[in-house]
Amino acid sequence: MRSRFSILAVTFCLLLTGCATTIRSDVTAFHEWPAELRNKYFVFERTAQQENNLEHRAYENLVRNELMRLGLTEAANPQSAGLKVAMSYSINVRDVRVVQPVLVDPWYSSPFYGLHRYGYGYYNPHYGPYYAPFYSPFWYGPPIVEQRETRYQLAARQLKIIISRAADSKKLYDVTVNSEGTNTTLAAVMPYMVRSAFTDFPGKNGVPRQIELKMKR
Repeated sequence: MRSRFSILAVTFCLLLTGCATTIRSDVTAFHEWPAELRNKYFVFERTAQQENNLEHRAYENLVRNELMRLGLTEAANPQSAGLKVAMSYSINVRDVRVVQPVLVDPWYSSPFYGLHRYGYGYYNPHYGPYYAPFYSPFWYGPPIVEQRETRYQLAARQLKIIISRAADSKKLYDVTVNSEGTNTTLAAVMPYMVRSAFTDFPGKNGVPRQIELKMKR
């Protein structure tokens, strides 16, 4: 029985590890992206607070790389740009308390635990030699269920990117990325949220999608 509980514990740990190394994002994009874009030069549009913000500029580099991958080019002269790109982001961290039932192995805490390891048993035609009767799941009673409390922090992260026509500010691509997880460092997950924002660009108009990306160690 103890081995059964060990397997359950290992499985639970693996599930937690998988959650910690995967960024799952809900992505919704609204767009009127032209089939043929003549002016493929873009410029970043910033608010006064973003203008001298080093964190914001780091995230701009991530967006810049994605736009260049799509065949766009950053304009050396802002006046010659046909597109302008605006970006905003946020993170909200909250404390979470979870109470859930957990199986406890009664044999592990039994005073007879370990007897079978040293040969204190008897021959049984069904189980073989050195079978300890105390190891039977019916000998020491059914599994015990206890209520365990877990506390952790959960981060709700959002990224919004808008690509507009520079001439008249008409929106061409408006994407929102929502991601939730236990990683409370925005800088660590932003590369994956930006990549999710441009996956299968421009995508289906107004159709929510869920994108999962594995984090690099």
